[in-house]
Amino acid sequence: MPPGQRPWAGPGFTEFVAIVALMMAVTAISIDNLLPAFPAIQARFGVPDPNRLQFLIYVYMIGFGLAQIVYGPVSDAFGRRPVLLVSLGIYVAGCGLAMVAPSFGWLLAARVVQGVGAAGGRVLSTAIVRDRFSGREMASVMSLIMMVFLIVPMIAPAIGGMMLALGSWVYVFVSMLVLAGWLAIWFTARMPETLHPEFRRPLSFRAVGRAVAVTVRTRVAIGYATALGLLTGCIMGYVGSAQQLFDTGLYRLGPLFPLAFGLVAGAMGAATLVNARVVRRLGMRPLSHAGLCAFTVVGLAQVGLGLAYGGRPPLAMFLTLLALNQFLLSFAMPNFNALALEPLGAIAGTASSFLGFYTTFLGALCGFLIGQAFDGTTLPIGIGYAGLGAVALAVVAWTERGRLFRGGVSG
Repeated sequence: MPPGQRPWAGPGFTEFVAIVALMMAVTAISIDNLLPAFPAIQARFGVPDPNRLQFLIYVYMIGFGLAQIVYGPVSDAFGRRPVLLVSLGIYVAGCGLAMVAPSFGWLLAARVVQGVGAAGGRVLSTAIVRDRFSGREMASVMSLIMMVFLIVPMIAPAIGGMMLALGSWVYVFVSMLVLAGWLAIWFTARMPETLHPEFRRPLSFRAVGRAVAVTVRTRVAIGYATALGLLTGCIMGYVGSAQQLFDTGLYRLGPLFPLAFGLVAGAMGAATLVNARVVRRLGMRPLSHAGLCAFTVVGLAQVGLGLAYGGRPPLAMFLTLLALNQFLLSFAMPNFNALALEPLGAIAGTASSFLGFYTTFLGALCGFLIGQAFDGTTLPIGIGYAGLGAVALAVVAWTERGRLFRGGVSG
C-alpha cells in the first residue's frame, strides 16, 4: 500500500480487478470487434484499397494517444471518478456519430472521437491501480487485469460477427454502447475515489510541465515506456493486418477468422495469468527481460518460416509461432508498464497520462508501418516482430545500464 493511503472502503480484490479490467476492455473491444465488419464497410462506402480499412484502427489510436496527455493531469486535479465518467460520455458520442456516418471520412472522424473517449479508461485504470498498489504487488495486479483484458480479443471478433449477422455493421457500434453503459453503472455504484488528497496536484501548465519533466528525466520510466511502445507496435501491426491475413486475404478463413484470432489472443491471456502468479517470486525484471529475449528469437524464427515458404507458410505453423510470440509478449508488457510507473507514485496520473500518450503514438506509428506493408504474405509481421523486439531489447539494456535479469527490492 503506497504511503499515506487511506483504508480501502471499495470493492474486494476480485471485483476491483474486474472493474479496472473492464475500463481497459473498452479499448480492446473498440478495435477488435470491428475487424469482421471491414468487408461490409468497404462495400458500403466503396473503399478502393483494402489496406485503407486499417485506418479505422490507426485513427482511433491517434485520438486515443492524443487524449491521454489530458486525462492524467485533469484526474490528478479533480479525481479519477468524474474524469472517467466524462470520458465515457465522449466515447458514447463517438459511437453515435459512427452509427449515422454518411461517408468513410465521417466514420474515420467518429473513430477519432471514440479513441478520445476510450483513452480515459486506459489512463485512469493504470492510475487507479498505482493509487492502491506498488512494486511486485502492482505488477501482479496489472497482470491479472491484463489477463481479463486480453480475454476480450478472444471473443470480440465473434461478437462483431454476431452483430453483422443481425443485419448491419452499425450493430457493432451498438455492442460498444452496451459495454460503455455497463461500465458507467458498475463504476459509479462500486468504485470510490482512489486519489489521496495529499497527491492532488494543481491543474496548470507549469505543474504538468514539471511532472512531465520528472517523468522524462527518470531513466527507468522513459526507457521501459519506449520498450513498451515498440512492443505495442508489434500488436498494432498484427491487429491491423489480421482481417486481411485470416479472413479475406492470405488464409481465407471467412467465418473461422474469429477462431484463429481468439486462439492467438488466448495465448496472451494464458501468459498474463502465469505472469501474475510468478512475478512476486521472480521479480519484474528477470521475468520481463527473459520474455523479451525469447520474443525476439521467435520473431526471427517467424522471418525464417516466412522465407522458407515464400511468405505463405502453412496456417498451423504460422499460428503456432504467432501464438508463442504473443505468449512471450505478455511476460514483458505488463511488467514494463509497472516498472515505468514504479518510481512515479506521487505523480501517477500525469505520469500514466504522458507515458500512455508516448507509448500509444510510438506503437501506432510502428504498427501503421507494419500494417501498411502487408503484401499478401506473413513476412511484414515476422520482420516487424523481430526488428522491434531487437530494438526494444537494446533500449532495455540501455535503461538497465547493461545489467539485465537483475531484480531489485521491488523489481
